[in-house]
Amino acid sequence: MVVAKVLPKGQITLPKVIREKLGVNVGDVIAFEEKDDGVLIKKSKTILDYRGCLPDLGMTAEEIRERAREEALKEIVSGD
Repeated sequence: MVVAKVLPKGQITLPKVIREKLGVNVGDVIAFEEKDDGVLIKKSKTILDYRGCLPDLGMTAEEIRERAREEALKEIVSGD
């Protein structure tokens, strides 16, 4: 078992062995999930972690945004 001490402002230092196991680096976000028997600590994913998960639509990000705007306007105009 690895332990860490809570500092006066409620902060803890993640032990090196835990940081290495989770792949945590400076600036990463950590998620705390309450469980019945304790708290689960895990590295939180960012949008960049999902890069490459979606199929290539053959459009640039700006073209996708423009298409989304057009579709949103169609919905607004049609009242759906």
